[in-house]
Amino acid sequence: MKAVAGDRKAQIIREATCLFSRYGFDKVTIKLLADACGITEPALYRHYCSKGAIYDAVLDSIEERLCSQEFFEQVSEEQNLEVLLTSIARHVLDFFTVNHDIYRLLLFSALGDHAKAKHVYQMIYGSYVRFLASQFDRLYRQNIIIKKNNEITARCFIGMVFDCALNITLWKGFQGKAFEPHEVIANNVPIYVRGLQA
Repeated sequence: MKAVAGDRKAQIIREATCLFSRYGFDKVTIKLLADACGITEPALYRHYCSKGAIYDAVLDSIEERLCSQEFFEQVSEEQNLEVLLTSIARHVLDFFTVNHDIYRLLLFSALGDHAKAKHVYQMIYGSYVRFLASQFDRLYRQNIIIKKNNEITARCFIGMVFDCALNITLWKGFQGKAFEPHEVIANNVPIYVRGLQA
């Protein structure tokens, strides 16, 4: 039975995400992608004109999977700093606990100095930093937090969360005891809250 075009494209994106996250962009070939999908190279080219186009589609699919914009809208008016930080940390950790391939893709694009590495960074990591910095600006204007360099503080918090995500996914067990996401959140969020609250 032939796959419907939409189903085939979804399959290509799934397989491409897996391959790009396992080997990096440069080592993945069209033949490798076609073989993983069980189709010929010409059949793959009927859906995507190049490996770059497939990679672009993978990046678009990550944005959809991450659902960060919908999440940002849900918490964009939160007045309680601890609830805001906990929500952000939980969103990131929950996502990467399930989607190890995305973290690997993020690392591969950066380490391989891929032309789209900045785009991948901005889409995945940078979007959280920008959102949190804007929330800190809002909370400062509302006299809920004290004056700090909000971009630096946002980078540090998001960096801590992404490092925790790395430790509970790709580096699990490398550092001895593995901590669960809720333990990381319960331990670290109050530290930031105490340091920021007005």
